[in-house]
Amino acid sequence: MRLETVLVTGSKGSVGAGVVAELKRAGYRVVSVDREAGTPAAAATHRTVDLLDPEAVEGAVAESDPDAVVHLGTIPHPLDRPGHETYESNAMTTYHVLEAAAEAGVERVSLASSINAMGAVFQEEPMDVEYLPVDEEHPVTPRDPYALGKRTIELQADGFARRVGEPSSVASFRFPFVADAAALRRWFYEPERTLASIDGESMATRNDLFAYVALEDAARAIRRGIETDLGGHERFFVSAPDTTMRTPTETLVDECYQDADGDDLSGRDPLVSTEKAKRLLGWEPERSWRDLSGTGPTAQAEVVGGQEAKE
Repeated sequence: MRLETVLVTGSKGSVGAGVVAELKRAGYRVVSVDREAGTPAAAATHRTVDLLDPEAVEGAVAESDPDAVVHLGTIPHPLDRPGHETYESNAMTTYHVLEAAAEAGVERVSLASSINAMGAVFQEEPMDVEYLPVDEEHPVTPRDPYALGKRTIELQADGFARRVGEPSSVASFRFPFVADAAALRRWFYEPERTLASIDGESMATRNDLFAYVALEDAARAIRRGIETDLGGHERFFVSAPDTTMRTPTETLVDECYQDADGDDLSGRDPLVSTEKAKRLLGWEPERSWRDLSGTGPTAQAEVVGGQEAKE
């Protein structure tokens, strides 16, 4: 099918802004939807909508008549919020968007899930890891409100994609920490990033599988999610081609995941597999924090983006 107009919720957030810019560059007309007013520079038009209001969401989608919907408009992290607010933001906004897409006959939808659907950084207990690299078949054991909400997003997508009618192609993306160039430099390039040096304030550590993705790569994955006919709902891990650490991967496995099967990993190998995204979406990561020194996998110095985000 030919896509012309894409509606993006959460368009004024850090990831949302990167996605809007990516879609604009690819030639799409972007309808921006956010609870904050003001049209992003790359969007054709903007609608101020409370995504927890089902009638408002239905009206925005119906009146915009998009060919595809990208839903990013959820609380980006649960810090300093009651658990029920975090869960409601993830679960109910996604339900409203999927229902509105179904009513409007929108075939393609991309959703922001999270690596936290496994039960990751926002829980007190260590993440359960059975084997490495983790892929989409790995068991998930969410415990906290944020993780439960992200897992609920994926279950909703399963259900809507089973229905007769639209949306018939839904991609949900299990994003790790999403970082622009400034965040890559702040969190990974400038610090020592060894096991001995990281602490509770460090980003993308053991319970995140030392995973991250550059904002430009995340936005490109979202775009490929709506451009590809998946014939149902598919979950995808998207992650950078390496870890966030200077410590070799085999040491990370030995020290942090003693009970996991990961004997074949070495060097800078990531602990998250992106083979499914490569196979079904034609997506591969292109950016690394090591590129800032010219020594990374792609040796490119810039990452396009807005602010740092944690998904």
